[in-house]
Amino acid sequence: MQLLYSFVVRLVRGLLTFIPLSGKKKQFVEGRKHIWNDIKKIPNYKSVIWMHCASLGEYEQGLPVLKSLQSEDPDSFYLVTFFSPSGYHVKKSHQVADLTTYLPWDNRSDIRRFINHLQPAKVLFIKYEFWPNLLRELHKQQVPTYLIVGLFQSHQVFFKPWGGWFRKILRGFTHIFVQDVKSQQLLHKIGITQTTVSGDTRFDRVQQQKQDLSFMKTFVGDRKCIVAGSTWSQDIDVLKEAIDHTPKGWCWLIAPHEINKQQLLKLMEQLPSTAQLYTTREKHNLSQIPVLVLDTIGLLSSCYQYGHIAYVGGAMGGSGLHNILEPAASGLPIVIGKNYHQFPEAVDLIKKGGVISISTKTDAAKHLNNLMQNPSERGEKGTVNLSYIRSKAGATERIIKLLSINA
Repeated sequence: MQLLYSFVVRLVRGLLTFIPLSGKKKQFVEGRKHIWNDIKKIPNYKSVIWMHCASLGEYEQGLPVLKSLQSEDPDSFYLVTFFSPSGYHVKKSHQVADLTTYLPWDNRSDIRRFINHLQPAKVLFIKYEFWPNLLRELHKQQVPTYLIVGLFQSHQVFFKPWGGWFRKILRGFTHIFVQDVKSQQLLHKIGITQTTVSGDTRFDRVQQQKQDLSFMKTFVGDRKCIVAGSTWSQDIDVLKEAIDHTPKGWCWLIAPHEINKQQLLKLMEQLPSTAQLYTTREKHNLSQIPVLVLDTIGLLSSCYQYGHIAYVGGAMGGSGLHNILEPAASGLPIVIGKNYHQFPEAVDLIKKGGVISISTKTDAAKHLNNLMQNPSERGEKGTVNLSYIRSKAGATERIIKLLSINA
C-alpha cells in the first residue's frame, strides 16, 4: 500500500506539471517551488517547533496552542506549513510563526530532505492531517508527533475492516488529542490508546481579543446590525426577502465566502441597488448604507462584536456550515441553514435554544423579523450561546500541560 500511495503521489505531481493551471491550483503547484529557499531562513542553532495545517480553519484551531508554546519557549523557531493556498496566502504576511510555507509533496525524497533540514524538536498536526510518508519518516527519525483536536467518526477508513494500513499511520503518533469522548472510544477499539480528550481549541480561540474596527462603528452607528458571515448564493437566496424588507433602524453586513470578481458581481445583483462594497466605503456615507458587503478576508471574526443578530452560511447548500462559534462568543443569537447535522456545536446550540435553523425564504423572514422585534429574545439566545462557549473552554491549557511534560 505504501508503494502504491507513493506512486500515485508522483503521478499526480507529474500530471500537474504539464497541465495548464490557474487560480488556486496554480498557486498550489507554484508555491511549492519556493519551499527550499524558504527553509534556508531557519537558523541551524534554534530548536524548530513545526505546526502543520490543511488550511485557514485548521490554522485557527492550532493558533492558541502555537501562541502558548511561544509564550513558554520564546527561544525556539516556530514554523507553520499549509497544504492549501487559501490558508497560506491569508497568513503569510500576518504570521504569528517565524516562518510560513507550504508542505512539500508527500513523496519520500522531498519529505526526507525537508525533515533532514529542519531537524524538528516536535511536530503538531491539526485535526485531519494524515500524510503517510511524512509521518513514517518522522517516526523513523524519532521525532515526537502530536495530533491536535482530532475528531473521529465511525465512517472513517481507520475503522473499516480494510483500514489496517491507515490504522498503522495513527499508531505512529506520539500522542493524539481528541475533541470528544466518542473519538477516544473509537480509537481505543482499534488499539490506539495514546490519547487524551482535550476538547476543541476553537472555544479558546474565539474568546481571544478582537480587532477594533472603526468602519464597523461608523457603519452601525445608532442602528442595529445583522452580520451574515461566510455566505454562499444559496444563503442569499433565502435571505433576499428579509434583506429587501429590513425595517428602519437595522442594517446588514454580508461577508461572502468567495470574494472573486465573478462571485461578487453575482452577489451584488441579488442585493438592493443601495448595497455597497467594503473596498469602496470611503466614497460613501457608511452610516446611510443599508447593506455593506465585506469583500476582503480576515475581518469577519471581529465584525460580530458589532452585530445584534448573526446568520452563518454554508448550511443551506452542501458546502458545510461555517464557524458559528465566533458569533456565539460575541453573545449573538444565530440563524443557520438546514444542513447542520454533522456539526456538533450546531446540534447542541439548537437544542439549547441559541441557534435557529431555517429551510426557506419564509422561515428566514419569519425568524429574523421576530428577532429584530424582540430584544429580550435576542438577549436570551445570545446568553445561551455565550455560556456554551465559556463552558467549553480550556482545551489549550490541557494540551500544553501534556506537551510540556513530554518536552
